[in-house]
Amino acid sequence: MEVLIHTTATEGAQVVADVVERAVRSGPAVLGLATGSSPLLAYRELIRRHREEGLSFAAVDAYLLDEYVGLPAGHPEFYREVIRRELTDHLDMRSVHAPDGTHPDPPAAAAAYERSLPSVGVQILGIGANGHVGFNEPGSSLTSGTRVKTLTRRTREDNARFFADDVDQVPRHVITQGLGTIGRAGHLLLTATGEHKAAAVAAAVEGPLTASCPASILQWHPHVTIVLDDAAASQLERADFYRETADRKPAWAR
Repeated sequence: MEVLIHTTATEGAQVVADVVERAVRSGPAVLGLATGSSPLLAYRELIRRHREEGLSFAAVDAYLLDEYVGLPAGHPEFYREVIRRELTDHLDMRSVHAPDGTHPDPPAAAAAYERSLPSVGVQILGIGANGHVGFNEPGSSLTSGTRVKTLTRRTREDNARFFADDVDQVPRHVITQGLGTIGRAGHLLLTATGEHKAAAVAAAVEGPLTASCPASILQWHPHVTIVLDDAAASQLERADFYRETADRKPAWAR
C-alpha cells in the first residue's frame, strides 16, 4: 500500500489523474469509477487534459461502483446521471455501465451486473466517514459480490446534501459492487480529502482488517495507492514515514 500525502486537494487530484492517464495511454482500458465529492477534482483535471492536451478515452470502458435503488428513471441523483454530468459527457469515452437501479427485481439486477463486469484495470474509490467503500457499509462481508445493500442512517445523512438536505429523500437501498468484487481490480486508487475523513482513513490504513471498517480490505490488495490531503491524513500515526517514502522514492520506482 502506497500512501501519498499532499498539501492540498488539488495536488492530490493531479496524482490521481496521472495514474488514470497512464492506464488510458497504455491501450484499451477498463476503469472503475466512483461518484461523490472525493474524485471530482481529479475528474475535472482529466476533462482538462482531454480538451487541452488531447488525452483520448476512445478505447476506455467505464463501470460504476454502485447505484441507488428506487429513484425514478432520469433522476438527477442517479449515479449514472451524476457521472455523466461530472465526467463522461465531457470525454470521448467508449462506453459507461452502471447497475440498473430501476429494475423491478434489484437482486437480479445486482447479479446481472456482477456477471457483466470485466477485469478492471484501475478502480477509483472514495471512502465514507464510517469507512465504507462503494456502498459496503460497516459489517459487510469482506468477500462479498455485487448485491443490494441497506444504507446506514449516517450515510444517508451524509448524502442528504444532494437531496435538498432532506434525508427522507435519500434512498434506503443501493446496488453496490462488493468488497470481493472491488478487490479483483488490478489497481485500487483511493482518494480522500478533508478532516471529516481523517478517522476513517486512519482506520482503513493503520487499523485492523475488519468488517467494521470495510475500507480496511485495501490492506489485503497487492496494488493500492491512497492519495490524501493534509487534513485527511491528520490522524495517521505514520504520516511522516509516508511522506519520507514518497519524497525519497528511487527513480526506478516512480
